[in-house]
Amino acid sequence: MTSSSLFSIVTFIYFFSFFFYLLYFFFRDKVTSKLATFSAFAGLIIQVIAFFMRWKESYAKGFGHIPLSNLYESLVFFTIMTVLIYLIIEFYYKIKVIGAFVMIFPVLTLAFCSLYVPNEIEPLVPALQSNWLTAHVVTCFLSYAAFAVSCGISILYYLKMKFPKKFHFIPSLELLDGLIYKSIAIGFPLLSLGIITGAAWANYAWGTYWSWDPKETWSLITWFVYAAFLHARFTKGWRGQKAAFLSILGFASVLFTYLGVNLLLSGLHSYGSI
Repeated sequence: MTSSSLFSIVTFIYFFSFFFYLLYFFFRDKVTSKLATFSAFAGLIIQVIAFFMRWKESYAKGFGHIPLSNLYESLVFFTIMTVLIYLIIEFYYKIKVIGAFVMIFPVLTLAFCSLYVPNEIEPLVPALQSNWLTAHVVTCFLSYAAFAVSCGISILYYLKMKFPKKFHFIPSLELLDGLIYKSIAIGFPLLSLGIITGAAWANYAWGTYWSWDPKETWSLITWFVYAAFLHARFTKGWRGQKAAFLSILGFASVLFTYLGVNLLLSGLHSYGSI
């Protein structure tokens, strides 16, 4: 069995996890609660195994590079980090209703990869033949995963705010607001490191730290959105609804920075397109 086959299996495992979390959200059944967490954890373990299998497969083909070099591999890594961060929050805070609003991201991402993104293992293009590749991609996608979690919690926040009686079982708005902030507080410095390592990598590959490539420009826009979130929180006391809105807006910017730019615009990062 190849790594790509395992990733396809994981897509279905995450779908069942999302489905069980959704059932738990509406019915609060202990059995579906356990099944949701178990399937998410099992999917994560299998996906990590598949990730290292793909790494080994690249060596077998004579390429020998960490699987972070194209759209397919980076999206796979994004799902791993998203599920990992979510499970850490679930185990630490004992809150499972968030799962229905976070696990949808890895399901849709892996489904998109399976249906539309080529999964061939190919040699690195010259621009990717650098140690900066790992540092840049890991920090960026760790931040994207943290922002995905904050977005899911923000959607849950709006449900609790709009329908407090109907969704009385959802944790308090104060707790959700704190989790939104903590997720972004983790993601923002990682995104900053991702931009810095990307600039260093650009100088290595193209002889300039910044060229206003569409990817670079939208990364900076995303950075400003989350910087505005933190600035408004510390200086203006923005919490609650305004913070949740900025969190959702920020993740929309993340999606366009990665997928929108890759699929709709051309530039120096064209190796990340389909």
